[in-house]
Amino acid sequence: MFSLQNKKAIITGGGSGIGRAISVLFAKQGAEVHILELTEESAKETVEEIKSAGGNVFAHACDVSNHEQVNSTFQKIGNINILVNNAGIAHVGKVDTTSESDFDRIMNVNVKGVYNCLHASIPALRGSGGGVILNLASIACWVGIPDRFAYSTAKGAVMAMTLSVAKDYLNDKIRCNSISPARVHTPFVDGFISKNYPGKEEEIFEKLSQSQPIGRMGKPDEIATLALFLCSDESSFITGSDYPIDGGFIKLNN
Repeated sequence: MFSLQNKKAIITGGGSGIGRAISVLFAKQGAEVHILELTEESAKETVEEIKSAGGNVFAHACDVSNHEQVNSTFQKIGNINILVNNAGIAHVGKVDTTSESDFDRIMNVNVKGVYNCLHASIPALRGSGGGVILNLASIACWVGIPDRFAYSTAKGAVMAMTLSVAKDYLNDKIRCNSISPARVHTPFVDGFISKNYPGKEEEIFEKLSQSQPIGRMGKPDEIATLALFLCSDESSFITGSDYPIDGGFIKLNN
């Protein structure tokens, strides 16, 4: 079950964190993995890990917010079976503390970047007779999270794009779903805590962990496992759906 043999997958932001876990697992399951990162160096460790395990992987330097770069990269890769829109950046701030430049930066990567890859992927998926798109949304689509105005706005757009694409390409045999994680323990989280709460790293880490009712953050491998299911043939009856993976955050936080 959950084989990706003879499948070609593009994973944006596949060099670290959740994207790295997805890239490694998809390669393990037999996919030819194409990682899009700002620089090939950013994907180096992931590429080495996959190759050392006998996997098939390629890294591409590509700024997902740049329409021309995305189009040329997708054309170079050719027809695909899977797209995982994982690349994204975070921002802390309320609407009145979010500058125009910061808002534009989040929109360019987290919204336009997804649009660019969706736009480029449709011909590449059609060329394979259909396929699967998986977008990384967030629990911020479902609940109000303090100081995350721009990020929440962007992820809400990702969920809306998921529904639109799922509806528009049913006849092309292209499925589109999204995943909404809560906090996941990645190097980004560690860097964020150390930068913003120096000397209080353990305290803040524990506080963030306990904000999930299950009592801990998610693991990148757990997100990757759900991604594998949604991109495999075993989920062929699923499209236009969002899957919270949140340790009970949405339903159990009272």
